[in-house]
Amino acid sequence: MRKGNKNRLLLGKMGLDAHDNGIIIVAKWLSDAGFEVIYAGIYNTPDSLLQSALQEGVNAIGCSFLGGEHLFYMRKLTELLKTRQIDNIKLIVGGVIPKEDSDELKRLGVGCVFTPGTMRDTIIETLTDYLK
Repeated sequence: MRKGNKNRLLLGKMGLDAHDNGIIIVAKWLSDAGFEVIYAGIYNTPDSLLQSALQEGVNAIGCSFLGGEHLFYMRKLTELLKTRQIDNIKLIVGGVIPKEDSDELKRLGVGCVFTPGTMRDTIIETLTDYLK
């Protein structure tokens, strides 16, 4: 499934949140740092993101949320991964995420949660370690 690059990831947004400035900036940072980034855009569903991830052979899916729907959509995505017995795609979330929700996302299987103000170097270093 993978195309050989351990730092190959799919970034996208689920639901109706169309504010994608942050995720586009992060995609550029990661690309500049040597990550292979596929941007799925806005208005995705959990199923469409997973299908894109499988087709692209990524080893991680990163989702951005600003409207409070992060738990709903990430529960759906983690449920799909479990149902389809896919355990080799890691999950990353960024956006406006309250601390208590960050803990819940990690219990669901999200490996990294980035909130507003996270510095570029921190994101790159954290993802480099996480995707090893």
